[in-house]
Amino acid sequence: MRTSARAAAAIVAAAAVVLLAACSGSSAASTGASKKATTVGFIMVGSTDDAGYNEAVEDGAKAVEKDLGTSVKVITADNIPENDSVTQTMQAMANQGAKIIFATSYGYYKYALEFAKAHPDITVLHQGGFLDGTFPKNFGTYWGEAYDPVGLGGMAAGAVTKSDKLGFIYAFPIAQSIANIDAFELGAQKVNPNAQTYVVNTSNWCDPLKQKQAVTALLNQGVDVFSQHQDCQSTVIQAVKSAGKKIVGYHYDAKSLDPDGWLTGSAWKWAPVYEAIIKSVEGGTFTGSKYNANWTGTFADGNNPLQLASFGSSVPADVQSKILAEKDALSKPGSSIFEGPIYCQDGTVLVPAGKTATYADTNSFSCLVKGVVGTLPKS
Repeated sequence: MRTSARAAAAIVAAAAVVLLAACSGSSAASTGASKKATTVGFIMVGSTDDAGYNEAVEDGAKAVEKDLGTSVKVITADNIPENDSVTQTMQAMANQGAKIIFATSYGYYKYALEFAKAHPDITVLHQGGFLDGTFPKNFGTYWGEAYDPVGLGGMAAGAVTKSDKLGFIYAFPIAQSIANIDAFELGAQKVNPNAQTYVVNTSNWCDPLKQKQAVTALLNQGVDVFSQHQDCQSTVIQAVKSAGKKIVGYHYDAKSLDPDGWLTGSAWKWAPVYEAIIKSVEGGTFTGSKYNANWTGTFADGNNPLQLASFGSSVPADVQSKILAEKDALSKPGSSIFEGPIYCQDGTVLVPAGKTATYADTNSFSCLVKGVVGTLPKS
């Protein structure tokens, strides 16, 4: 997401208002928080009512404030674009005493890392990044093994489709999205070998107009079950609902938006991760810990922050049972939806027979698997 310098300045000014509002309105402030309270900042790229990625972060921040009580003071800033604005927002939070900052958008990575290097007294966490190198003592990344729950959603889609045509709307051809598209198709194939996944990219994490256009394009190709890797999902769900089709969600359990069309999905539950990281900083154990690294929660470890969302009424009981059985299988050590042999569209081997791709392997995925219809943009 890019904006002009003027627009960015306006947004940062607005963010400052949000920060002040957050401080004056927080339960910590209203209850006379102790001077020892740790100020924790959360920065989000989009709206906190997007029924998606950013609302999940907002829910996590609220849970932190509720669960940790007066030991923390939470401040938040939303709609901060992925440019120098995030650095200015982190500085604004530092000026308000923040000792821990969660930079929660993928495009914040380089800004978060540089801010951590320049502010060794502040612990900075990046959501979704991956550092290949030496970590500063006050920096870490965290994420969940997203492709496994996405694969479970693919099973629901493959079982319910009548046209055998599934749609997947994504923003950018980054490794995370490629792995999710591939996992969705592989999950569908587990219950329906004829299922194919048609892809459309929007080159934006949340552009309602492009999302509507993407849904229309997929409808014209006969798609009857949709999913996505977008930050906001309200527009896609409403467009799919209007067409009388089905939806598999991502980031947030938004079944309430379309109870009849909702199949299932993946939903972030961030609070346990946030709280564990905060406690490690407060306890002086962060440096050198698993959070001072690339931390990834998984089904196998029982700590995946991305969980299977609720089922809708359109998913038959026997299909639900198959999905839950597959979830149990994926919870065994070493298991993954990416169990070889898996082939790219052009027939080259993505995962060899007898091998299972690791999370690190998926970070270098650059091809769509057989069964996916469409190509990746070159940039």
